Amino acid sequence: MLMPKRVKRRKQFRGSMKGKALRGNKITNGEFGIVALEPVWIKSNQIEAARVAMTRYIKRGGKVWIKIFPDKPVTIKPLGTRMGSGKGAVDCWVAVVKPGRVMFEIAGVPEETAREALRLAMHKLPVKCKIVSRADLEGGDNSEN
Repeated sequence: MLMPKRVKRRKQFRGSMKGKALRGNKITNGEFGIVALEPVWIKSNQIEAARVAMTRYIKRGGKVWIKIFPDKPVTIKPLGTRMGSGKGAVDCWVAVVKPGRVMFEIAGVPEETAREALRLAMHKLPVKCKIVSRADLEGGDNSEN
């Protein structure tokens, strides 16, 4: 599963997920992608499950890009522990995803195959998403530039 090789600080604050994604909101590599519609933390095992679902469906054809990385540690205190005595141990790693973020991209397969593979991947993610093409995202932004 995905996680950083090393980090500067072992534990982090929870932070906030307000606002829209300013970076990573365009399709850069592939032809089709999955865009998040709400803010969420996505665990590393959920990213892996979505990746496996896509690559199994396209049967080693095409290419898949994962555009999010779980670099935030989430801590948990053991069950039945009283309040106090410090912050808990790191339990899992999550990627902070804001609305508008492109999470996965796919290319090198026909459109209906790509859309079905992305649909299967969407079911593995704990967030409302939509499937977009490169033309969808570029059409709304580039106006006479």
